[in-house]
Amino acid sequence: MNLIGLFLAANVFAAPIDAPATPPPDLPLPQNLIAKDKPGDSGGAVILRWTDPASLPAGAEIEVLRAEPPANEWQPLDKVPAGTGTYTDTSVKDGTAYRYGVRTSLAAVDSTGAVSVAASTSAPVVSEPVSSHDNWFKIERTNSFVASILFVIIILGSIQVARSGKEIFIRRIPGLNAIDEAIGRATEVGKKVMYIPGIQSMDEIQTVASVAILGNVARSTARYGTDLDVPNKDPLTFASAREVVRSAYLAEGRPDLFREEMVNYVTYDQFAFTAAVSARMTREKPAAIFLIGYFFAESLILAETGQSTGAIQIAGQADPTQLPFFVATCDYTLIGEELYAASAYLTREPVLLGSIRGQDIAKGILILIAIIGVVLVSIHVLDLSPFLRTQ
Repeated sequence: MNLIGLFLAANVFAAPIDAPATPPPDLPLPQNLIAKDKPGDSGGAVILRWTDPASLPAGAEIEVLRAEPPANEWQPLDKVPAGTGTYTDTSVKDGTAYRYGVRTSLAAVDSTGAVSVAASTSAPVVSEPVSSHDNWFKIERTNSFVASILFVIIILGSIQVARSGKEIFIRRIPGLNAIDEAIGRATEVGKKVMYIPGIQSMDEIQTVASVAILGNVARSTARYGTDLDVPNKDPLTFASAREVVRSAYLAEGRPDLFREEMVNYVTYDQFAFTAAVSARMTREKPAAIFLIGYFFAESLILAETGQSTGAIQIAGQADPTQLPFFVATCDYTLIGEELYAASAYLTREPVLLGSIRGQDIAKGILILIAIIGVVLVSIHVLDLSPFLRTQ
């Protein structure tokens, strides 16, 4: 039996097999390898660039390797087709120094046509150590940077013009005419004016504009001797509104008419505030209601309740999601930027006036550039779109 087994084993190992293909000779190396942090990004990327050898056989690829501490052993990253010349590694950690290498790779094929081994140069072309980091400036956004600087210069220049005492014209919005009309009606019928400065805090720009308008409304109520009611949801808005109303009554020479309860704090809960203010509207039936500031889902509830009482309602908000509700239920609505223009018009504050003027100048410049761009493209002279594109 042992002799038979040896005989069979000898026959098996003696069977002819296909010999592997002879690997090709060493391939030419890529040249001029440069590895550096990818510019203009937020970190986490290293970009490699190299020059392919002058003569490469068909099917050759460029293999990218990386070594990182503490082992510093070469690990294959990827293979790219010849002629690519660049590769971006997005798997790095910021602050860690890496070394990169590239080498030419060509697959060897056996006699059956299957890929068996890969022949490549024995050693890669190695780069200097490189690490990725966050970049503070992106070259592709230079146009946005220039536009921002120009916009800031225009705004600051306009504010300086306003502070110099020069008269700055701002078109009077129809909703502003309604303010005196609403307060006058409340005075005639002997009912109060209710002013709701939104439900956001003083870090919201719409709330700041609303409180500025509140100061003008409070001066009118002080002048006419009309009762004022300012319910608040946010504590900071409550404190600011109280001081603004107090200052308005003092400026009109009627500090005796000011009462602390005019500006009151209701609750921080959104719909509890809505329910309390709606009940106050139904119970006290104010003759004029101002809904100016930032509102959310409570906008329609408050506006419908106010409409049911027969009050003149003036609303204002820059958020387009709630504007349709105010337009449908209020007598006058300050739409979008009209809210900011109204605060500048009423207060005549130089900073606000200059800001409005500067924004209008910047818009005019953009419109002019758009018209010039359309004309230049239409007559096939110059395409400005690459200079205006942002990334």
